[in-house]
Amino acid sequence: MKQHLIAPSLLAADFTKLGEDIEMVNNSEADWFHLDVMDGNFVPNISYGMSIIKAIKGMAKKPLDVHLMIEEPERYIEQFREAGADIITVHYEACPHIHRTIQQIKETGAKAGVAINPGTPVSVLDDILEDLDMVLVMSVNPGFGGQKFIYRTLQKIKDLRERMDIRNLSKLIEVDGGVGLQNAEVVVKSGADVLVAGSSVFKSKNPTNSIHLLKQVVKNTSIV
Repeated sequence: MKQHLIAPSLLAADFTKLGEDIEMVNNSEADWFHLDVMDGNFVPNISYGMSIIKAIKGMAKKPLDVHLMIEEPERYIEQFREAGADIITVHYEACPHIHRTIQQIKETGAKAGVAINPGTPVSVLDDILEDLDMVLVMSVNPGFGGQKFIYRTLQKIKDLRERMDIRNLSKLIEVDGGVGLQNAEVVVKSGADVLVAGSSVFKSKNPTNSIHLLKQVVKNTSIV
């Protein structure tokens, strides 16, 4: 049976209690840590960089899924890998030489992902699907947490899964933005493998239980 992964997004964590939140994820049923890096240029927000990721890596007992929402990500790939990134995802929209950037990520030993914004069609990935380990489909416009899920994304996930199936590719599809208990089932049924959950975990009264409930939903959901 196919395993579906939950990746809590630390962007929604309480940074005054970051150590406690990291330990909570370590002890939960979550599979990855999702780390959003924002530069204030590609997206209208600034988050954190290599030094914070390095500190998180020192405490984390699960893989670091690093999502670079930055311009010219190729300038920093090696540094993010050295800081502890296990998966490095760059945006299609930020990479004029996307093949080269994917190979750069792979040469560091990290797994390579490419993200697409809500307004970007999945067809732009046709030439690079074989080279990727993961596609991240943004279900909100990137830059801020707590946004509402864009339901048009479900068709994009289905289209992407169909493109992969036709070519017999077993790449991961990750979905990020507005994902929670209210839509986890339909997101998985559409073909998603990895659910990024930020506010739905860290803003809940019991984050550990929220992760547990999400895992229960994805375990009991079959793709149609």
